[in-house]
Amino acid sequence: MPNFFALLLRGLLAGLVAGLVAGTFAYVAGEPRVDAAIAIEEQAAASEPGAGGDHHAEDEALVSRDGQRAGLFLATGLFGAAMGGLLAIGYVLLRRRLRTADDGQAALLLAGAALLGAVIVPFGKYPANPPAVGNPDTINQRTGSYLLLVLLGLVAVWAAALGHRSVRPSAPYGLRAAAAVGGFLLVTAVAYTVLPSFSEVPDDFPATLLWEFRIASLGTQVVLWTGIGLLFAILVGRGGRTFRSAGRDGPAVDGGSTVGDGPAVEGGSTGPGRPAGMPEGADAPAGR
Repeated sequence: MPNFFALLLRGLLAGLVAGLVAGTFAYVAGEPRVDAAIAIEEQAAASEPGAGGDHHAEDEALVSRDGQRAGLFLATGLFGAAMGGLLAIGYVLLRRRLRTADDGQAALLLAGAALLGAVIVPFGKYPANPPAVGNPDTINQRTGSYLLLVLLGLVAVWAAALGHRSVRPSAPYGLRAAAAVGGFLLVTAVAYTVLPSFSEVPDDFPATLLWEFRIASLGTQVVLWTGIGLLFAILVGRGGRTFRSAGRDGPAVDGGSTVGDGPAVEGGSTGPGRPAGMPEGADAPAGR
């Protein structure tokens, strides 16, 4: 397996590229919804009693919408690079615990776990809201609850892995999958129950616009993590040897065997009871 710094650079590169792709998706799918929500917010502010030109000047954005659109790519690129770096660190720490000899498959598995725990689980309780939705007085509480749910989502994924490993390897795969799903749902249900809920969507806000924005937001994260996983898997697979060939004796796998490449034998592989070098089909000498 490549060294830590080589893997970290590959993770950063994969995250940067995936972040720019996700930024393009957000620009196409999300920005029109943001503009529509801002228009609703400005219309509501203008209809308030006593609203005047001075009040509007005070609320003028420090960065124009054109500047915000350009900054979208910078933000998603930097965020993607950070997430790619974290994925590379997780890969280094957890690689030997994954029961697969393929480095690319291990990278995809970790990226999928991150998407499930850090994105999909929090989205189920705290979906993204467009401008004009949300109480400014509760922003700190909402942010803290969201970050805590991200952590608990990763714990739920860890519980799923423990549930899968807790069943003996000889058991039916359906039983092991059920144990994994049960562990995941248990932690997720407890997190959803304990953490507070926030219902701050105005009654007159268009429901279609709300869910189009939320779906675009979730889609951006899905594109980001899918891109990070695929690109990192490609870079890891092309940049070094597979985990199986990292040493003569690899890590133990199910069944007690080891993963490793044995010495090459001239003339092909040997079968049971046939010495090396004997042509295939010849009778082996009788044993004692």
